[in-house]
Amino acid sequence: MKPAPTSPADLDARRELALWAHELLCAEYGAPFRFFSTKDPLSELISALLSHRTRNQDSHKAYQQLRARFDTWDAVRDAPTEEVQEAISPCTWPEQKAPRLQHVLREVGQRCGGPCNLEFLADMPIPEARAWLEALPGVGPKTSAAVLLFSNLRRPAMPVDSHHHRVAQRLGLIGPKVGEAAAHAQLEALLPPGWDAQLVYDHHEALMFHGQKCCYFHTPACGRCVLLERCPTGQARTNQSAAPALL
Repeated sequence: MKPAPTSPADLDARRELALWAHELLCAEYGAPFRFFSTKDPLSELISALLSHRTRNQDSHKAYQQLRARFDTWDAVRDAPTEEVQEAISPCTWPEQKAPRLQHVLREVGQRCGGPCNLEFLADMPIPEARAWLEALPGVGPKTSAAVLLFSNLRRPAMPVDSHHHRVAQRLGLIGPKVGEAAAHAQLEALLPPGWDAQLVYDHHEALMFHGQKCCYFHTPACGRCVLLERCPTGQARTNQSAAPALL
């Protein structure tokens, strides 16, 4: 069954709620936030693919070992797969990720008709750039947005990670059955169209930090949440905990 279409009034209410949460969380966690990466877009893509289902410190180590072992991404593409797998061994499932990385690099080279390079994405409309990236094997909306926003392209495309998704769902910005992939389009539609990359990055980071530091997966700290007054999940939890026990 398809979800009921969102009415204009409901969409406006969610937009207002998203901006209200943005202001509070940016103040709470100290925005504007400094971009953590200065990688070129192809390097950001490889880094994102290595990070799938992997702790940050392990994917970072795998990326650093890959860069130390091979001079260029073309060299990674053309190397024996076993060597690539060995280089990225700190990440999860290196035996799967090594051939996938090489497949992606071959696809990029073939589609661009030359050396591996994604700098041309700077000149494409964001929806087209994301569609181009998502046509690559293993690239979904989170990765395409991360490549555009986190790389030195600094394009205003918003990734949604598990923490961001959880906060948005509990706050009521998206429905309870909306998955992470579908959440990208819905949550991005709530942001003002004129926002630059810094504002989009601040929004993503603020909601992510809130999920990491307060709105935990288990036992969220609703009592100290700055969004509590308008969070239906938090209100339900605090009201339940405050209810007198039945005799």
